[in-house]
Amino acid sequence: MREINASIAVDKRLWREDIEGSRAHAAMLGKQGIISVDDAEAIDRGLLQVAAEIEAGGLSENPALEDIHMHIEHRLRELIGDAAGRLHTARSRNDQVATDFKLFVRRAIDEAIAGIDSLESVLIDRAEQQAASVMPGFTHLQSGQPVTLGHHLLAYREMLVRDRSRFLDARKRMNESPLGSAALAGTGFPIDRDDTAMALGFYRPTANSLDAVSDRDFAVDYLHAAALCAVHLSRLAEEIILWASQPFGFVKLPDAWSTGSSIMPNKRNPDGAELVRGHSARIIGDLVGLLVLLKGLPLAYAKDLQDDKPPLFDAHDLLSVSLAAMAGMMADVEFLPERMRAAAAAGHATATDLADWLVSEADIPFREAHHIAGRAVAAAERAGRPLNELVLDELKAIDLRIDEPVLPRLSVEASVASRRSAGGAAPERVREAIAAARAQIAAREKE
Repeated sequence: MREINASIAVDKRLWREDIEGSRAHAAMLGKQGIISVDDAEAIDRGLLQVAAEIEAGGLSENPALEDIHMHIEHRLRELIGDAAGRLHTARSRNDQVATDFKLFVRRAIDEAIAGIDSLESVLIDRAEQQAASVMPGFTHLQSGQPVTLGHHLLAYREMLVRDRSRFLDARKRMNESPLGSAALAGTGFPIDRDDTAMALGFYRPTANSLDAVSDRDFAVDYLHAAALCAVHLSRLAEEIILWASQPFGFVKLPDAWSTGSSIMPNKRNPDGAELVRGHSARIIGDLVGLLVLLKGLPLAYAKDLQDDKPPLFDAHDLLSVSLAAMAGMMADVEFLPERMRAAAAAGHATATDLADWLVSEADIPFREAHHIAGRAVAAAERAGRPLNELVLDELKAIDLRIDEPVLPRLSVEASVASRRSAGGAAPERVREAIAAARAQIAAREKE
């Protein structure tokens, strides 16, 4: 029973939050006259000493003390004597752990946002460098239309902006203090929950004591945001893995972000990207694990909730290292735009431009123009040349309405430059998007 009941090996990570919550609680008890001012001050000094000891030398784990809350209270009693026993007045481990966990998750959200911001900054910088570099735009992993590398990188920036907003929304929603809810019904002591909520940086106390001690929505919110962010990182990692392969050859990974083979000296393996891709699976599993843990729990607290922390701690650690690794990788990766441009030109990717020209200049319905452009692609494939290298006579043999003004429109550069609609791939639009992104970041920093 002692082995299954003890959680100190996991929840020792909450020592900072436990001491922070206990200091706020003790100060409030002293202000309200529930304990003496002398005892409140002694408790505060003792908690600061416990914190200094753990910071300096770690925590000596004792399974008999079960969890981090008992470890800290036990050491506090050794330091200040019986006054330590007054700390738990008007408080239960149920509201104590809920408060500690919320403080940890709130800090985890702030760290995730900082990691997202770092990667976002890298993507914007690299997009600016490659605003006009032509590459294939894919659907079904088949070359579709030419885009720019800058436009492609900014697509991931948009994903990160949404990830950031999800973490911010989760932070706002969770920022209510459970402290003072006690075991499940509140307390008869004249506590001031607004005081402790303000001291701990919460907006307000929670409204219902039963919900407060059993709620883990905030952890699910974090894990959902983390899982979706990890999926976005995995998609970017997958692109880097593909681009670094010899058939693509779009990027070269520096030695710092790749590894060699134990047997094949020619190999440069994208292990960093592959690990980011792999971590996403575990983070998704962490989300599912917590949801399943919660699905059958009646109100209020049940010991099942002791298992709420391992999935969140795991996801926090994995997301932190994944964001940092991806930011470092994207900052250092060497893009090979010549190879990208050659791939864009090789896939007859300007066929849509031919169809668009027939619609706008020859007044042909798009469906018919689409078929004409398809026949032009087939002719290019038979000739073994890119579409834009077919001469006018070859195009007129397909349809007499094709005329000389279309020829300059069939280069990949012209195709990209024509995509000037809002949010499009034209270099001028990419540069506008970069300027807008930097303005958003500047406004964010002033808030």
